[in-house]
Amino acid sequence: MEPNEEVNAVTVPSGLGRGAIMIAVSIICAAIVIFLLHYVFGGRGPDPFEKDTREPLKKRVYDKKEKNKVLKQGFVANRVPENLDAIVIGSGVGGLGLAVLLAKVGKRVLVLEQHSRAGGCCHTFTEKGFEFDVGIHYIGELLDHKPFRCMLDQMTNGQLEWEPLENPFDHVVLGPPENRRQYPIYSGRTRFTDELKKCFPGEEKAIDEFMKLAKKTGNGVWFLALLKILPLPLAKFLVHTGLVRHLSFFFKMAPRSLTDVVNELTENKDLRAVFSYIFGTYGKIPKDASFAMHSLLVTHYLNGAWYPKGGASEIAYHMIPIIEKAGGAVLVRAPVNRILFNDAKEACGVSVMKGQEEVHIHAPLIISDAGIFNTYQKLIPKDLQTMPAIQKQLSMLKHGEGGLSVFMGLNGTKEELGLKADNYWIFAENNFDELVVNYMKKDREEAAKNVPLLFVASPSAKDPTWEARSPGKSTLSLVTFAKYEWFEEWKDGKVTNRGRDYTELKQAFIDTILEVVMDVFPKITRDKIEYIDAGTPITNTHYIGAPKGEIYGADHSISRFDPELNITVRAQTPLKNLYLTGQDVFLCGFAGALAGALTCGSAILKRNLHLDTIALAKRTAFINTKLKGE
Repeated sequence: MEPNEEVNAVTVPSGLGRGAIMIAVSIICAAIVIFLLHYVFGGRGPDPFEKDTREPLKKRVYDKKEKNKVLKQGFVANRVPENLDAIVIGSGVGGLGLAVLLAKVGKRVLVLEQHSRAGGCCHTFTEKGFEFDVGIHYIGELLDHKPFRCMLDQMTNGQLEWEPLENPFDHVVLGPPENRRQYPIYSGRTRFTDELKKCFPGEEKAIDEFMKLAKKTGNGVWFLALLKILPLPLAKFLVHTGLVRHLSFFFKMAPRSLTDVVNELTENKDLRAVFSYIFGTYGKIPKDASFAMHSLLVTHYLNGAWYPKGGASEIAYHMIPIIEKAGGAVLVRAPVNRILFNDAKEACGVSVMKGQEEVHIHAPLIISDAGIFNTYQKLIPKDLQTMPAIQKQLSMLKHGEGGLSVFMGLNGTKEELGLKADNYWIFAENNFDELVVNYMKKDREEAAKNVPLLFVASPSAKDPTWEARSPGKSTLSLVTFAKYEWFEEWKDGKVTNRGRDYTELKQAFIDTILEVVMDVFPKITRDKIEYIDAGTPITNTHYIGAPKGEIYGADHSISRFDPELNITVRAQTPLKNLYLTGQDVFLCGFAGALAGALTCGSAILKRNLHLDTIALAKRTAFINTKLKGE
């Protein structure tokens, strides 16, 4: 045999082997695609959005006593419905939203809330005749044809109305009083960039590239939802082969920090700050924030920003009747102290503290909206807390940043006080990374004297029903970061009387913040202030059960967007019949918590509810077009 013949004799079988491998790979890929299509598009369980449940608008209820009949139904054993299908711990929008989804397919759900009123961060409270909103400042994606809006309409039977904010909806204020620069942020697919270009001539290329990146990245978030609901072996395959970063630009950009991206786009420090200003809505400074997360907030408000008519309590007020109609209930002053498990280590109920006694309630499904740390570190038994699968999830997450809120009640109308339906983001300098790091490194007394960043909003100016409810009055909500450790020593004190030192520290923060507000809003003077108080991180722990006073649940740093974390932390816990919903399942904020509810609902009902909202939007658009034609 000639040498060439020998080579040919060897290479022919090798070529056949490679061909066989390629065919096998093609078959595997085709099988995966077919399975994905079947799983993504094939609904198996009941569809909560199958029927259009919108009703004609009913007369709005202003009377607080009447509203409290819905929002403040106290826990007693005889109010617990029989034959429950599920129990939800916590009445934040992630818990209420999930309960509504289950109720809409006929499930009898009990929602248990430890606070005195339902709603979580959507609740309101009243002091000296002023109603204050604690967590809802503005929501995006609420145009009539958007899936998010269509979903909310169905989850409130069409009774929740939304009022658009001004345009510009945000104002970014940079620098010290003697050198303040103000930049308006407009909604509108082209107006956002057009207005920025007016403020930053010569930076057109950077502005266009920033928006291009934000849109492309944000549009890929659907893959995050997919990883959460795919069967775990398939999700692991997509992650461990690296396919996830090839298939999703969202995950490709996830490891990149916001600081790195914007610094590559421009040398203009004010423009870098304007690109980054909205980091406060998820609680991580730009150098620690994933550009993927930031892109979601930028694109969330491109079509506008809205506020619920009648205030944030309207959200829970219109969700609860849907739960009740299906035979369920939402009960407050119902602190769950532990989740019950049977001998097979399956969740089977909860224990509620009623005075000094435990009341046991059983159901085949237990869903926690109490947050992953509360659920795994406080509510499940010690022997289950040590399970490797539980510890793995906890090791991948850390607590988010604490928040401090100031609530101001003012004498005067919005016109008299110079208030509009918009928000102000006020920063002492334009380098946010240095600004916040230096602030958070200070001791508490020093930090209280120099608060370098502040979010300012007027809920009363955003709500068109306010003047009829509270004529001649206005409110301001002010939010900044604060370390839990600054206030931790008073965590065990009585919530309404934690002592003089605590009150003085709070007052120091209030005085510093008030100086900033009066400088930016000159019509607000001390003689107009009728009420002012602050909520600290330990206030958040008391009222919303945040272990470290965090306002956005688990931390949203770059590691939160690791694909491995997102296939590990899912709605279905390692414990049978126990599920998680809300912010920690998906992402933070109102929209993120509801996405967590959709993700949890998808796992329970065994269908892709995220996709169902898109189908709902298409049906709604068709119906609306047909009605207009008539």
